[in-house]
Amino acid sequence: MTLLATTSIAAVSLYAMLSTVYKSAQVFHARRTTISTTPAKDKTTPVPSVDVIVPCFNEDPIVLSECLASLAEQDYAGQLRIYVVDDGSKNRDAVVAQRAVYADDERFNFTILPKNVGKRKAQIAAITQSSGDLILNVDSDTTIAPDVVSKLAHKMRDPAVGAAMGQMKASNQADSWLTRLIDMEYWIACNEERAAQARFGAVMCCCGPCAMYRRSAMLSLLDQYETQLYRGKPSDFGEDRHLTILMLSAGFRTEYVPSAIAATVVPDTMGVYLRQQLRWARSTFRDTLLALPVLPGLDRYLTLDAIGQNVGLLLLALSVLTGIGQFALTATVPWWTILVIGSMTLVRCSVAAYRARELRFLSFALHTLVNIFLLIPLKAYALCTLSNSDWLSRGSVAVAPNVGQQGPAKMPGRATSEIAYSGE
Repeated sequence: MTLLATTSIAAVSLYAMLSTVYKSAQVFHARRTTISTTPAKDKTTPVPSVDVIVPCFNEDPIVLSECLASLAEQDYAGQLRIYVVDDGSKNRDAVVAQRAVYADDERFNFTILPKNVGKRKAQIAAITQSSGDLILNVDSDTTIAPDVVSKLAHKMRDPAVGAAMGQMKASNQADSWLTRLIDMEYWIACNEERAAQARFGAVMCCCGPCAMYRRSAMLSLLDQYETQLYRGKPSDFGEDRHLTILMLSAGFRTEYVPSAIAATVVPDTMGVYLRQQLRWARSTFRDTLLALPVLPGLDRYLTLDAIGQNVGLLLLALSVLTGIGQFALTATVPWWTILVIGSMTLVRCSVAAYRARELRFLSFALHTLVNIFLLIPLKAYALCTLSNSDWLSRGSVAVAPNVGQQGPAKMPGRATSEIAYSGE
């Protein structure tokens, strides 16, 4: 047996053992979090006021219209204010048109910044104008169910909770095989990874499309949030993960509410998807380093979670790389590596299909191929270029006819606006 074959077998065997322990613990803890409950109405507790912050940059007019309509339809007993901030868009007529639509709705406030300053500063521009007890960040390409504000605010009744996120879905999941794959990826990320982390009050990333924060906590962290640096350079993306880690570092709990549903537009072409994944990989690596001092104060499962995600990825990459080397140099097929990875994929997809009660998750096996041949090399590149803070997504402007259209609308075959803000 060659050195390459031995290394591949050892690496994939270690990967299988680590992944089995990690995923088993993850599913076990996730089961206790994903049981949906309806908030009980407590007439003795004051209902907190909520400010919804919607930064937008070159957003598709119809997508923005759908987002704002979903906010206007919120069934919330407390005071609700909605702050829309245009961050120097070239198609700002879309925001002007929406301002006319909601001119008679005193809940809406529109701010048009003279130039592009970045998502964090756009959010802060709205936060400094607002005064609500809670702040809900919503991406401009996201629509939320009518009860989302109520359910997230209910979770925030505990003063120890600094942030809470809802469940992410792909609003355009029917567009292509890729959007369907991403929708399943979101379900697993939310209902396995985040749900298990929430069991211990330590969701490591409250996703940007829909996340609520305690105003008092956020104000205390605002300077650190705005001025994040990496190797002396401003770090502008990955704002949701960074803010979540800051909340945990400050001693607050971060939670997941599976019944608070938010649907966001996801990439429908591989090029846009890979650019998004590259940006997310860089922010994940950066903030994982920031999170290391926090882990000792959290439950041991969170340490296992960090090891499973990072060491597991390294072992999988090593096993694949040595397996390919074995095939290229000796013309022998690394059957053990293929068998183990295939078996792990089948088990993972079967568990997801059972928990979601949807057979479509068996097709998530395709994600293994995408992961091995596209995402792992991309993450290796991200690790080598951590200092690069380019959003990789600022380009043309999304334009649609009839930007003054009232209320939500549907656009067949809608493409993802890759220059719009989107969270992790």
